[in-house]
Amino acid sequence: MQTRRGLLVAAGAAALAGPAFAQATGAAQQLSRLLDEVVAETLAESPELVTSLGLDKGDRADAKAKLHDASLAGVARSKARNADQLRRLKAIDRAALTGMAAVNYDTLLFELQSTDDANRAFNYGGTGAGSPYVLAQISGAWQEVPDFLDSQHTIETRADCEAYVARLEAFARMMDDEAERVRHDVGLGVIPPDYAIKGALAGMTLLRAAPDKAGLVTSLGNRAKAKGIAGDWMAAASAAYTAKVVPALDRQMALLESLKTKATHDAGCWKLPDGEAYYAASLYAQTTTRISPDEVHKLGRDVTAELSARADVLFRQLGFTKGTVGERYIALYASKQGVYPNTDAGKAQIITDLNKVVKTITARLPEQFGTLPKAPLEIRRIPAATEGGASTHYESASLDGSRPGVYWLNLRDTAESPYWFLPTTTYHEGLPGHHMQISMQREADLPMIRRVMGFGAYAEGWALYSEQVVQEMGLYKGEPLNELGYIHDALLRSARLVTDSGLHHLKWTREKAIAEMRAIEGDPEPLAAQEIERYSVWPGQACSYMVGKVTILKLREKAKAALGAKFDPRKFHDAVLLSGSMPLTALENVVDNYIAATKA
Repeated sequence: MQTRRGLLVAAGAAALAGPAFAQATGAAQQLSRLLDEVVAETLAESPELVTSLGLDKGDRADAKAKLHDASLAGVARSKARNADQLRRLKAIDRAALTGMAAVNYDTLLFELQSTDDANRAFNYGGTGAGSPYVLAQISGAWQEVPDFLDSQHTIETRADCEAYVARLEAFARMMDDEAERVRHDVGLGVIPPDYAIKGALAGMTLLRAAPDKAGLVTSLGNRAKAKGIAGDWMAAASAAYTAKVVPALDRQMALLESLKTKATHDAGCWKLPDGEAYYAASLYAQTTTRISPDEVHKLGRDVTAELSARADVLFRQLGFTKGTVGERYIALYASKQGVYPNTDAGKAQIITDLNKVVKTITARLPEQFGTLPKAPLEIRRIPAATEGGASTHYESASLDGSRPGVYWLNLRDTAESPYWFLPTTTYHEGLPGHHMQISMQREADLPMIRRVMGFGAYAEGWALYSEQVVQEMGLYKGEPLNELGYIHDALLRSARLVTDSGLHHLKWTREKAIAEMRAIEGDPEPLAAQEIERYSVWPGQACSYMVGKVTILKLREKAKAALGAKFDPRKFHDAVLLSGSMPLTALENVVDNYIAATKA
């Protein structure tokens, strides 16, 4: 839930910059040097990022035994570092930069400036805006670290096992540091909604299993055994888990229990200190535009009307003629069409069938896309211990090729995930969505910092846009049920605009937002409730999808109008993807440069 998704460095960062930067002089050379410095400073602060990118070896091997400093002092250092980086960036003459150097400057400027503005305005949550609660049902080390250790901390040697045990102890310290920050924020009147506390406690209870059943223990023990690494690593992990992790988890749970009597049911961040400004800052950080809450709400209503008209046509083809579009989606869910058995075998079959979808779209990608990603893609189930609060999501591949890109699918209840909307989810999370965009960004000839920076409106906007490209390619032709799945997921994103602004700007209750969500796209109530509860503790993020998609579509139409017969979607998509993730304002400049170069 970070505004800045991550930055990367390896030993000798300057040598990793693109050739244009190595040869640059003046302002461009100053920028190239600063980009390397920012990468190095950020990675020094985030051992998890070093591991995530597969760089926790050689000179950076010590990072594998550490986790970042989550204390109040750690947050303060992060804010000071951001401010200093912003000062150094502004010392460079922007007017002297052109081409991709200018795009790189503008991208870093947006990130540093928006974060610094929020850091100065608000003193709760962490750095920047968009994540006001240290602990909630989808946030906190308890939710993030176990999955990180299991999926990203590789086990190949005895040293890897020792580092894992050290990270279990660091995990315990991190939870205590978070508790310190929670108490600080409570003193300012910042307390998560009652249902967010309940959800966090439910997740923590699942995490706090007996040592022989705890994923934090068995993950190390089983993987070390599979690799034939000498030693009783199950016992070593169990000892650290029992002595350090469980007591720290108990302390966090006790803290949250103590907040129950102080928590309210109010869902929106309007209730927080200077909450209206906090929401505006969150919207800005997440959408990278100055769109207002009222404009967000109107866009959501307008797009919903357009999508609902197409859904009506498809529903009539399938014999669903009664009620609103939302009510017909509810009826479609109730019909159990496309629902696999809610068993391990049924869930495994879903993944098998979705791998066939990936194979089909992979063969057709060259029709619309020039450059293609090299990194492999895998589809996996979200672990049972965290699927209660976790959403389907994508986890990027490591830079060293040791770990593939992973599309994590929540299959806690197959009735909530009928097959008719899973193909479009696969296009969004996999190809040509997140896996293509993030893999190509990391494989592109960009300065290292640009290869790993992420902006939600660009990334989620691209993934949602890619769903429409697939529809335009005709992959739903003759399949009205699966096209309804595509429309459903687009309606989910328009509903997010409506309900996110409803919660945080119009002061809707959780229950009203759930009802509005279901009226638009008809999800079962538990699924709609999970969505709304997510938006309530992550303000603005839900708006990034549709704002980004609409912007990319407008830029595509601009390029088509300007280039006429010279327009080639493969070249357009290369221009967008190979320039890396960036604020939407910078993306407009990239497309203008592509238009000018194509005309020349």
